[in-house]
Amino acid sequence: MDQKGKKIEFRFGKAGKLAPLIVAALMIGWAAFSQSNVNGYVLAFFAALVTGIIFAKDEKAYGEALVYGLGKPMFGVIVLAVILAAVSGKLISASGAVQTIAAYVVAAGFTGKLFVAAAFLITCLLAFATGTSVGTYFVVIPILFPVGVMAGAAPEFMIGAIVSGAAFGDNLGPISDTTIASSATQHADLGTVVKTRMRYSLPAAAGALLLFLLFSRTTDEGGALQMEQGQTNPVSLVMLAVPIVIIVLCMMRKHLITALSLGILAGIAAGLLSGVYTMDQLISFPGGFSVSGAVIEAITGTAGTVAMLIAVFSLLGVLECGGLFEDVRGLLERFARRERSSEATIVLSVGILSMVTGVISVAIVALGDLINEIGEKTGVNRYRRANLMDCTGCVFCFLAPWTVHCVIPAQLSAQFGEGFAVAPASVPFVNYYSICMLVILVAAVITGYGRKTSRAD
Repeated sequence: MDQKGKKIEFRFGKAGKLAPLIVAALMIGWAAFSQSNVNGYVLAFFAALVTGIIFAKDEKAYGEALVYGLGKPMFGVIVLAVILAAVSGKLISASGAVQTIAAYVVAAGFTGKLFVAAAFLITCLLAFATGTSVGTYFVVIPILFPVGVMAGAAPEFMIGAIVSGAAFGDNLGPISDTTIASSATQHADLGTVVKTRMRYSLPAAAGALLLFLLFSRTTDEGGALQMEQGQTNPVSLVMLAVPIVIIVLCMMRKHLITALSLGILAGIAAGLLSGVYTMDQLISFPGGFSVSGAVIEAITGTAGTVAMLIAVFSLLGVLECGGLFEDVRGLLERFARRERSSEATIVLSVGILSMVTGVISVAIVALGDLINEIGEKTGVNRYRRANLMDCTGCVFCFLAPWTVHCVIPAQLSAQFGEGFAVAPASVPFVNYYSICMLVILVAAVITGYGRKTSRAD
């Protein structure tokens, strides 16, 4: 199979091509309405894959498209990151460090809405510094999320604050892949892109912070969540070596997989040397063809999320080989005639593609050349184009409940128990940063906000 994947033709034309997406949407709606966990979305995407084979004219090409989707480098990175992050999170949560930190937070009175707002700001800073939203989830959620719930914040609002902060960092961070992709495809200076993007990102962040302070729901327990002072263990705080190592390495621009792996090794060493863990608690072979311990429990606990990622990337391969990217590009060429209509079409096309692919940078790169060409013809400034593309991705990709920005936070929240679990479909409604950015984007296209100040060239 060639690098681009073999073209697939479907029976019944566009209706057949869209059939897998329609099935996925219906199943996702059913799962969301039923407040399903990640497994409901697994069923939705596998149902879409099975449906697609009925409409494909060439079954062999369809099968090759599935494999093509799984061959994308991003698939391997995300799957490995999910598994390694589960292990690192388990090392922290099973050590008692979370309960200890929560006890100190409650004793200091830093609870409820204040903690939600603080979690949002902390996540903004970390995501901005590291340039990775997905990596930020793996670092922040194992600590801030359970501490916040124990400190009286409702689980969904803690997840919303963290996802919002990650969206801000992904949107504005100068070393974020989306910032780099949006500036590079539009031939715009990176520093000026970041400078002009502040006019969009900072108001959205301020609005999100205000909404978290005003509307975050708190629990009736006042933050204790059946936690007693006697449960604290100050020695367990040595397990903070895990996130510290990961954060430092990410800031040094090390690969996410490298950072997570070294973070795990640092956590195992710290746990064993301090006596927080014994080797049997981490890894044990009790006989009877069984394996036990925190490490294997964490790995097997990711099965649902990994299965969903397999289905999502397989479907992405089918959609790409089926010509979805070309259809979206055609939409862009058809409606982009003048400056305002070009801006509206940029938002619509990047929004559709980022929602379908679940990866903002993929949508930006796929449409970048065409947006650059059309923008030059219709007078849309290169910095304006770069900002509209990136801000759009940080709205639609983060608000689609089947993407990693909803599924991974939901999976990470569930590892702390039923009382902590957040459904993927709940995440978009509490992602206040992306919601505020959506309002700013609509206003920017209609009123021209940011258009004049983007004319830096």
